[in-house]
Amino acid sequence: MGHHFEAPQDAEFDADPDLVWQAIATGPGINSWFMGRTEVESGIAGAVRTAFGEHTPEHRVTTWDPPRRLTYESGQAPDGRRMAYEFLIEGRKQGSTSLRMVVSGFLPDDDWEAEYDAMTSGLHLFFRTLVEYVTHFPGRTAVPLTVFGPAVSNWEQIWPLVYRALGLPDQPAGGDPARFTGPDGVPIDAVVYHVNPDSVGLRTDTAMYRFVKGFNGPLVAMHHVFADIEPASAETAWHRWLDQQLT
Repeated sequence: MGHHFEAPQDAEFDADPDLVWQAIATGPGINSWFMGRTEVESGIAGAVRTAFGEHTPEHRVTTWDPPRRLTYESGQAPDGRRMAYEFLIEGRKQGSTSLRMVVSGFLPDDDWEAEYDAMTSGLHLFFRTLVEYVTHFPGRTAVPLTVFGPAVSNWEQIWPLVYRALGLPDQPAGGDPARFTGPDGVPIDAVVYHVNPDSVGLRTDTAMYRFVKGFNGPLVAMHHVFADIEPASAETAWHRWLDQQLT
C-alpha cells in the first residue's frame, strides 16, 4: 500500500540568514548536526551525498537559492520510494532568522508505519540538533563521529543502562544535567537538549553527544565534537565505551 508523507519543522534563531545557510548547505555545516559524513556539490544539478555506515544515499539538488531556499531529492526508486528535503530561510527584524525544514516522500509496502515512526523520531532529533548547533556553536564546525554499538534485543532494558551510564534519572527530561566519564576517563558535564523513546541528546561546551535506537539494529552513537580530534581513534574509543556500558 505504502504511504505519502510530509513532515515540517520550524525554528527561529538569533542569527543572520547566511549563518543558517552555511549550516544546511555545506558539508562541514551538515556534519555538525546531521548523521554520518556529508559532502555537498553546490548549485542546481549538484548533489548532497551522505555516508552513514553502509548506507550512502545521494540526493540531487533541485533548488539552490542562497541564502533563502534549498531543495534536494533522492529520485524515485523502482518500488516508488522517494525522499525530498526542503529548507526555507527568512530573515526577520532585529537580526533573527526563521527556518522551516520539510521532509517529504513515499514509503512503500504495507509495513511503512514502523519505518515512518523511526524516521520521524530521527528527524526530530536531527532538527533539534540543528537548532542547538546554530544557537550554541555559531560559525564553528564539528568532527562527526558514528559508532555502531552492540546488537539490541530488548530496548526496555538498554535505555536504563544508557541513562545510568550518562548519570541521568530513569526518565530524563530536557534540561536535566548529566555527568559521566568519557572514553578517555575524563568526567563530562552536559545538559539534555533532546529526549524521546528512541534517542537522547546531550550538549557540552565542546560537543553534542547523541545515542539513538537504530532501525532494526544496534544502539548508535552519533556525536559532534568541536575540537581537533582524530575521528578513527575517537570512534574506536567510543565503541569500547558502548561495549563496556551495555554488555
